[in-house]
Amino acid sequence: MKHVARKRFGQHFLSDDSIIDAIVREIAPKAGQAMVEIGPGLAALTQPLVERVGKLTVIELDRDLAARLREHPQLDVVESDVLKVDFSQLADRLGAPRLRVVGNLPYNISSPILFHLLPHAHRVQDQHFMLQEEVIARMVAVPATSDYGRLSVMLQWRYAMEDVLFVPPSAFVPPPRVDSAVVRMVPHAAPAPVDADLLSEIVRVAFSQRRKLLRHTLGRWLEERGFGGGFDVQRRAEEVPVGAFVALALALSAEDAEITQKSQKKT
Repeated sequence: MKHVARKRFGQHFLSDDSIIDAIVREIAPKAGQAMVEIGPGLAALTQPLVERVGKLTVIELDRDLAARLREHPQLDVVESDVLKVDFSQLADRLGAPRLRVVGNLPYNISSPILFHLLPHAHRVQDQHFMLQEEVIARMVAVPATSDYGRLSVMLQWRYAMEDVLFVPPSAFVPPPRVDSAVVRMVPHAAPAPVDADLLSEIVRVAFSQRRKLLRHTLGRWLEERGFGGGFDVQRRAEEVPVGAFVALALALSAEDAEITQKSQKKT
């Protein structure tokens, strides 16, 4: 029976063989690698991948598609919402130090998926994802550009990223209303040891009113925390490089630790 794309799952199935071949070349799968595909759908990308790696773990929410995928003996099917999958536990189950993660991500939840994977980056070798081209533009954006924002800072702190392939709407059935692209994400080997939640909060506050100077947003937030460090708030959030946000998070953590230490000595 022909599968009809379900709008609630954001389903757009790859159907262009030349694009599929190009994506596989960018991923460069090797036999025996622990690879996980998010949203395999009708297995257009799944088939050439499993032929090269030998065994492939796939995460599929659509129960009808999951049932079809289980018919393939080389596929390990995880029928689940990807946002509920613990990728570190999955790596342990597969006996893999690090995973290679790939997928044509549902565009309606692409950012939540990227943030869901962030805490598991230490268990990931690399990630190759099909996304809306405009989302990838935000991921790889540099400071002082309109695309630079929270997504840019949080992901660039943890990954080296590049836009590796343009994909037109005609490559899908049904075709989406947007252009797509493939991004390569390689976790930094030694990222700054920053508290991810603290960094996320700093960046959220900073970009809450991106057209205003930081003294109106982050500056007030820092004052409320009693932060005594020297951080320039006479600029807009989009002008602050990733390294400066990370340095601020580290400074705040160090100051909090010092306050805690002094408090413990008094008691």
